Amino acid sequence: MDGYVPFDLPESLRLGCATASAQIEGNETNHSWYEWSQVREHIADGASSARANQHWDKYEEDLKLMSEMCIREYRFGIEWSRIEPENGVFDDKAMDHYREEIKTMLRYGIRPLVTLHHFSNPLWFEGMGAFLNPASVEIFRRYTAYVIEHLRDLCSEYVTINEPNVYFTNGYVYGTWPPGKKSVFKAFRVLRNMTLCHLHAYRDIHAAYGSDPVKVGFAGHYRVFSPMGKNPVYALEAKVMKYLFQDLMTSAMSTGRLSFPLGFSSPLGKGPFLDFIGINYYTRSTVKHFHETRRPGRPENDLGWEIYPQGLTELVRELYSRYRAPVWITENGTCDKEDRFRASYIYNHIKEIKDNDLPVERYYHWTFIDNFEWAEGESAPFGLVRCNFETQERTIRKSGRFYSEMIECKGVTPGMIDEYL
Repeated sequence: MDGYVPFDLPESLRLGCATASAQIEGNETNHSWYEWSQVREHIADGASSARANQHWDKYEEDLKLMSEMCIREYRFGIEWSRIEPENGVFDDKAMDHYREEIKTMLRYGIRPLVTLHHFSNPLWFEGMGAFLNPASVEIFRRYTAYVIEHLRDLCSEYVTINEPNVYFTNGYVYGTWPPGKKSVFKAFRVLRNMTLCHLHAYRDIHAAYGSDPVKVGFAGHYRVFSPMGKNPVYALEAKVMKYLFQDLMTSAMSTGRLSFPLGFSSPLGKGPFLDFIGINYYTRSTVKHFHETRRPGRPENDLGWEIYPQGLTELVRELYSRYRAPVWITENGTCDKEDRFRASYIYNHIKEIKDNDLPVERYYHWTFIDNFEWAEGESAPFGLVRCNFETQERTIRKSGRFYSEMIECKGVTPGMIDEYL
């Protein structure tokens, strides 16, 4: 068994998968990532988000496959540009489409976790500066109110915003994502407004549900920031990068208290503003001269990201001790085109939860199916299911069968180790 041992899943832990609307739906040309992907140099393989997985038309096929894989927890996204194609103009037919998709999930016994914003903006919103514009807060509240009005009878769990720290870093610091800006000043204006969007949405959703149960949170991208070697300067650099990338965001969006450089106030009063801690975790960042560098001798995935399962334990313990809310791993997965180590990746990260008795209630694998992986296009497969983008044929990978059996067996058996690991 090469060091792998059987284990049972904790009774409180439920396993599922996650996707994002702009990455899988296809056939949508009215959002920022479609426009961005029309410039060949923006996408590693020149792919366009307009193709993706054609999930908008094939959602029933995908949900049936998900059900056959024993997946009963599904985090998915609403595409804002579809339901508000023009400023203040909502498309009830598009919203009805999402209602039918959710009803299909429920028929298959799949519980939906709805993400309201996952990187893509309607073009009209992008054109007005998106989250740089102070009006974005009220616009996002209006959008949220519309979604909740139409989904309140079907759903009771929401992620307001996915990875605001990745959105502002890639879009406004490095300029590698839309809108392609390079301004730290603008980046923190964006984060401030996104924080206000989340705080208001949290309060608004709870108000809409009244005494009915509802859970609302945000999904942050979290990394372990470690210095290269024992140089104290690198250690200080790692702390600064960690604060600016994730600690600042998490504190503001969880407690409602804005700290420098976002502000010095609690504009909506005292929190908390989360019902669960949403953690997207993939890798560790090794820091030297305020840059990420590779750590010699460590395993990496196809994108050069270090595989460091212990980081999940470090982050869960830190965030839980600080915010004392249930922990949901809202994303965790790896890019592995040949499917050589994905099963091992899943095994090792979930075993971290088991062995360290972490207070994790949900684990959503990223992702269900190979998709349009942002700036990587179609070249970076993260899926449990392989997608042939030319034919749109779906094929469950070996790692997908492993994950399916893990859910069905409520753990990992000796036979699964022999077959998959």
